[in-house]
Amino acid sequence: MILRNGEQLLVTVVLPVMLLLGLVLTSFVDLDTGGASRVDFVTPGVLALAVMSTAFTSQAIATAFDRRNGVLRLMSTTPLGRGGLLAGKVLGVLAVEVVQVIVISGVALALGWQPVLAGVPAAVLAVLLGTAAFTSLAMLLAGTLRAEGVLAVANLVLVLLTVGGGVLVPAEQLPGPLAHVALLLPSGALGEAMRGALLDGSVPPFSVVVLLGWTAALGWGAGKLFRWT
Repeated sequence: MILRNGEQLLVTVVLPVMLLLGLVLTSFVDLDTGGASRVDFVTPGVLALAVMSTAFTSQAIATAFDRRNGVLRLMSTTPLGRGGLLAGKVLGVLAVEVVQVIVISGVALALGWQPVLAGVPAAVLAVLLGTAAFTSLAMLLAGTLRAEGVLAVANLVLVLLTVGGGVLVPAEQLPGPLAHVALLLPSGALGEAMRGALLDGSVPPFSVVVLLGWTAALGWGAGKLFRWT
């Protein structure tokens, strides 16, 4: 359904690819790549952003409007349950992310991307952890706010996390207190995890702890507060 929806396709595939091309082929944004090539430095962050856009923004909005239109009310009459709904959403998100990773990685490889192949399994782990955390956040918002509110909040949060959440730019390069705050956000943890995996071959343990903590807290909140109607 996401891939058939033009607006969702724009958010999940087209915008990340355009962002990748813009950051790699232009110097409009000044980046300290730490000696890595620009494409090697940027690609992990763009992949992290793609995970966020699918697991969080797309899922929050789609679920909120399903709830408003009565689709979730019908689901609540089945044995699915809240845990089953969350698990189904995570699996659906992972299916879309496979497409995203293939497309973005293909473009990045054409631009000269050379990831550390030994870090690919660690990157897959980071994607799974990020997907769980952001899908839990999406379900928490979609199950507690009105659809119009979710539409506004989800897009605003995505923009704020993209700009100051440590996704595209490492937390240490952000100004002032943001350098410390971003490390504790799921966006910053996911960005650090992807860069660590694909640039250095391993995921920073602190990022794993942060993502697991957010997943546990948000998943618990979604399970307790989610409303089907």
